[in-house]
Amino acid sequence: MGIATMPPYIMNHEYLTMNKRFTFLLSAFVAAGLISVLYAPPFAFAQLVDRVVAIINDDVITMSEVSIAGKGFFKQILAETPPEQLEETLRHAREEVLNSLIDKKLIDQEAEKQGVTVSDDEIQAAADNMLVKNNITRIELDNQLAHMGMNYDAYLDTLRNQILQSKLVNYKIRSKLIITENMILDYYDEHYTKHISGGGYYLLQMGFTWGKKASDTTSAPAQYADKMDAKKRAERIQKLVVNGQDFRTLAKKFSDLPSAADGGDLGVFQEDEMAEYMKTAVLHLTPGQISEVIETPAGYQFFKLLSSQDGQIIVQDSFASVKEEIRNNLYDQQLKEQFDGWVTTIKKEAYIKKL
Repeated sequence: MGIATMPPYIMNHEYLTMNKRFTFLLSAFVAAGLISVLYAPPFAFAQLVDRVVAIINDDVITMSEVSIAGKGFFKQILAETPPEQLEETLRHAREEVLNSLIDKKLIDQEAEKQGVTVSDDEIQAAADNMLVKNNITRIELDNQLAHMGMNYDAYLDTLRNQILQSKLVNYKIRSKLIITENMILDYYDEHYTKHISGGGYYLLQMGFTWGKKASDTTSAPAQYADKMDAKKRAERIQKLVVNGQDFRTLAKKFSDLPSAADGGDLGVFQEDEMAEYMKTAVLHLTPGQISEVIETPAGYQFFKLLSSQDGQIIVQDSFASVKEEIRNNLYDQQLKEQFDGWVTTIKKEAYIKKL
């Protein structure tokens, strides 16, 4: 069973942007705790004595911390893991989350060295903003926390840790990050353009099917009306595209075909790969043109020809429309690399012993 974690570097803007994904934060909190020893036989609990399970410089992690922090996550493991796999799953999970908790201890120690702190007001502001951003009430929050095996105080402690780590990342890492215009352009060329070779036809497609409402027992007039409805829908959307509206956006919203999920993007077809109705629609087009609506065996379709020239480069999205998205992606990548390197460094300099 893999374990989702939320390392500090994901908070690459202000810590309050964490509020975009409330459920992710909850699952990350559960994964951040150590697996408890609850898989032991029930009679063993009375005999458990708290002990140290790891030493990190001058700090320790105890068995009681293991039990408390891992409570919710362990409950999930019990519910989802087959009995024959339970012991091995817990062993791997315990090791992974123990490493995560060690990282947290090291970061807490580094924050103390640098004098980085988090006030109660900051924590409460983050919690309040979380409710607003996710449009939930405190009661709903408490219910979700209870379902995850948490309480509100533990949730606030999680926010404190995330804010503290975000501040420390700001202090130690962000000043080293540089995103140049050339880096953005290189990323754009690699991820947002396609090179067409071999004389293929790069096509976008929209389709409107008929017969979904009609059956073999439906009257001929009803079938005809259903077919004409599909044709009218195709003609209406085709007119919107011809008048300048974005093909991909409309395809995602209105097309009945599987290609709708990709904005109608069919990729590259050679002429001998096309159905006859497709050839009729696109072979006479020049790049950028929209075909007429044509009838197919299952409905009505139209196409946009993006390229029909050997060696042409196709732009999937304009540079201006994705520039900031690219900048953020590159920033996140650098932040992760810098954070991982920084944690590796402080681990090498620390005394860490698992018991």
